[in-house]
Amino acid sequence: MSKPNKRKITSHYIKTELLGKSLVTFFGIFLIILTISLVFFIASQGLSTFILDKQSPLKFLFSSKWDPLRDLSKGGPAIGALVFIFGSISVSSLALLISTPFSVAISVFMSEISPKFGKKILQPVIEIFVGIPSVVYGWIGLTLLVPFISKLTLTIPFIDKDINTTGKSLLTGGLVLSIMIFPTIASISYDALKALPKDFKEASFALGATRWQTIRKVLIPAALPGMLTGVVLGLARAFGEALAVQMVIGNNILFPKSIFDRANTMTSVITMEMGNAVSGTLEANALWSLAFLLLLISFLFIVIIHKIGAKGSFIK
Repeated sequence: MSKPNKRKITSHYIKTELLGKSLVTFFGIFLIILTISLVFFIASQGLSTFILDKQSPLKFLFSSKWDPLRDLSKGGPAIGALVFIFGSISVSSLALLISTPFSVAISVFMSEISPKFGKKILQPVIEIFVGIPSVVYGWIGLTLLVPFISKLTLTIPFIDKDINTTGKSLLTGGLVLSIMIFPTIASISYDALKALPKDFKEASFALGATRWQTIRKVLIPAALPGMLTGVVLGLARAFGEALAVQMVIGNNILFPKSIFDRANTMTSVITMEMGNAVSGTLEANALWSLAFLLLLISFLFIVIIHKIGAKGSFIK
């Protein structure tokens, strides 16, 4: 009598427990192997520039001359990436500077000023922004922002007339990126505010604070770690964005002298030159080195996010 029951229990266990456990374990291990393989592949390709091609890592990081196909008679190949690193940092910082106050204000409005309107109207609108492909942002920027910035540089009297007037500039790239990253910062800031205990607000009101005093001195400081996480994630997206920025930033391999000058980023130069680079050449390896540098920067952002999350509330 015990054998049939045992078979039934075993079959049930296999269907409901062992099968599911095996599947999720397999996908978990597969993801870990995939991640390690991806990192190893990008690192091996990126380090080829320095190991096989004997290029200096210091020149790669601190030189601004980029011409991987230059003849030996003219000085040999140059793979200085500083101008691209500077461009990526500049356009991402500008986007963050524009987007963060706007995103935090939206999150405060949604959570504290008008929660019903925020939940029914603003939240779906923000989700629409998240779903728009980056090429559409770039196309809109190219169609609307570039002509606007071009007219601006021609009409404002205090701007030097020798400045770039094409409209494709660091400012245009920063504006496009600020629109792209605002849903990330606003959504995470909103979640951080909504996750706060109601006791914070009630205690503040009980002490006689107004709603704005409560928001400014209690709620925002308490939610600051979550908000900073949103800011870092927005920065990470801005740093890794390629297509939309490439369409509006001008792609000039020179240091911009102002926000109206054309610039270039690491992602832009990778997307523009990877189609023409022959695998195994110095040009291709140098592009892989840029990709490896982007990967390291992404790791840095992840570490920062974990550090902020571990720090907890900023209320003292």
